[in-house]
Amino acid sequence: MTTITPLAIPNVLLITPNRHGDARGWFSETYNRQVLADAGVRCEFVQDNQAFSARRGTVRGLHFQTAPHAQAKLVRVLRGAIYDVAVDIRQGSPTYGRWVGAELTAEGGEQLFVPRGFAHGYCTLTDDTELFYKVDGFYAPQAEGGLNWRDPELGIDWPIAAEEATLNARDAGLPTLSQLGPVAF
Repeated sequence: MTTITPLAIPNVLLITPNRHGDARGWFSETYNRQVLADAGVRCEFVQDNQAFSARRGTVRGLHFQTAPHAQAKLVRVLRGAIYDVAVDIRQGSPTYGRWVGAELTAEGGEQLFVPRGFAHGYCTLTDDTELFYKVDGFYAPQAEGGLNWRDPELGIDWPIAAEEATLNARDAGLPTLSQLGPVAF
């Protein structure tokens, strides 16, 4: 049976599918629309994405897409481990500007459900990390946005020091929450 654990911000869920194993290895049902619907997740996922990071300390994000191309995500790790973060950027939300994070590992099979209206990002905890995630909206570059991973206003407790981080120029230059302004989802 899949274990679904609500995190400190409503609707952000840590999902851990059960693994059935024997001497040959194991089997896991990693996605079941009905199980997620019973937990309040009623997304129709339309696109699967896969990402590889060669080095520990790679930071990607914090990313989001605005309306009418907003995306919810269901994230899992195929190889290695990440620290995965979701930041509430829904205007008027009682948890606006708050974040939650969880360690996702290939070994444990954990997944994070990130609803629409959240910025999402992660840092790799191992070399050769591979990620897989489903989204409920198609990629739309004109709707891309992001937040700076080190925004002091957010105060995200990343498990790596800034000098250990590897980012691309785009992610390193993302605005802080106070610079972002209202975003439509």
